[in-house]
Amino acid sequence: MYNFRTDLASERREIYQKANKLEQIDGIEANKENIDENIKVERVKITNENGERAIGKPIGNYITIDIKKLKIAQEEEIDKAAEILAKELKVIVDLHVDTQGEILVVGLGNIYVTPDSLGPKVINEIEVTRHIIKYLPQYVEEGTREISAVSPGVLGTTGIETVEILKGIVDTVKPKLLIVIDALASRSIERISSTVQISDTGIVPGAGVGNIRSEVSKDTLGIPVIAIGIPTVVETAVLVNDSLDLFIEKLQEKAMSNDYLNNLKQEDNYEEIKEVLLPKDYNLIVTPKEIDDLIENMKDIVSKGINAAI
Repeated sequence: MYNFRTDLASERREIYQKANKLEQIDGIEANKENIDENIKVERVKITNENGERAIGKPIGNYITIDIKKLKIAQEEEIDKAAEILAKELKVIVDLHVDTQGEILVVGLGNIYVTPDSLGPKVINEIEVTRHIIKYLPQYVEEGTREISAVSPGVLGTTGIETVEILKGIVDTVKPKLLIVIDALASRSIERISSTVQISDTGIVPGAGVGNIRSEVSKDTLGIPVIAIGIPTVVETAVLVNDSLDLFIEKLQEKAMSNDYLNNLKQEDNYEEIKEVLLPKDYNLIVTPKEIDDLIENMKDIVSKGINAAI
């Protein structure tokens, strides 16, 4: 198993292909669609155990939406991205529950730590209906789906594993489907708070940064779990590796025939860089200085997308 250090299936597929010099991976189907100059969608489907073993992700569907220029996105661009998210999410939701099936939306993370606050902030924007249907049914349109939402906090403040809290809620509320929102880790600085991954295989909180907690999935909760994840952090080794690539590209503009630089650029130097940083505890988890604005924009995209889809 590779030490991918990323939660994104699309990145894991690219890393595995590059490392093994493959055009295709047995058990993995993928296609890309450019929506416009700022938004593109990549769909990865793991179909068998070979694909599962290759990139360390369960059999299922993984959709990655890349959104450029999110730091300066205006309301129109945010609404467009939310529309794309809603469309892709609805396809996945419809695979697992009918139009009346109750849904519980869960925001993972710590609202007091900005890069980890996306989940709780999204929950504040979800249009919940369960209480209205139960206590004020005369004010609800016929056929309205029951939606409830919760932000269970983090183990460090509750002392309780997230999956234990959710198990109690699921057993009591009895939703037919969970939608879980969480911050992820990426292997690309370009994807920080500008990428959304939708998957129907659940989520392992903390997996991308090596702080693995109990998984939130159908196996642990007994109902389908759709995960919506947004990368908000990278390791220092990722930052250095990407910066090295950019530096080499700059040098290559003046030295196109330099074989050493060309070969160096083709290699993934992440592991070598990490080996240098780890002994001195320099392999930090970093996030951009604009993370507050990025989280706010992504919060709007994800909440509007979920509300429109369900």
